[in-house]
Amino acid sequence: MKLLFGNKKEDLLSRLKKQDPAAQKAFYEQNVKKFLSVGKSYISDLYQAEDCVIKAFCKIFKHIESFRGEGNLEGWARRIVVNECLNFIKSHKTVFYIDDINPSFMIEAPEEEVAFDFNAQDLLDQLPDAYRMVFNLYVLEGYSHQEIADTLKISTAVSKTQLFRAKEKLRVLYLQQQKTMKNEHIQR
Repeated sequence: MKLLFGNKKEDLLSRLKKQDPAAQKAFYEQNVKKFLSVGKSYISDLYQAEDCVIKAFCKIFKHIESFRGEGNLEGWARRIVVNECLNFIKSHKTVFYIDDINPSFMIEAPEEEVAFDFNAQDLLDQLPDAYRMVFNLYVLEGYSHQEIADTLKISTAVSKTQLFRAKEKLRVLYLQQQKTMKNEHIQR
């Protein structure tokens, strides 16, 4: 693909603000894979994640004038993708947040030997929606617990509980995955 705009992101932004179809296509092609990865981290069904990303691109192009140039254009657009995914989850599913946590459950588990041959997306897909949303917002998007609480309309305590439980569930899923892989390797 030819460079339509040189190396200047400002030129791309000004063309996007003029609703230039070539600029929109270039921005889409530069970001669609990244944004689909973001969508998949929130929504396990590929087709639903794709729908959210397409809707997000439509919103990005429609509301590009509201981007004030504070920060990174991709970061601004990524936030729209995340919000579109969260809105989808809220409107299509019932998500339950569990407030209580048994303090004895919060004892840290001993560290196990870590192998790095695993598929993180497979593990994330196995998390319940509430765990996955809080985990993604905290770990991937860098939200604070207060920001998560405000976004999801939950308390900060619930946010912290969901994050803890997500990490614990991921650890258990990871260990199960490693055990399965080890058993398959032994059988070969």
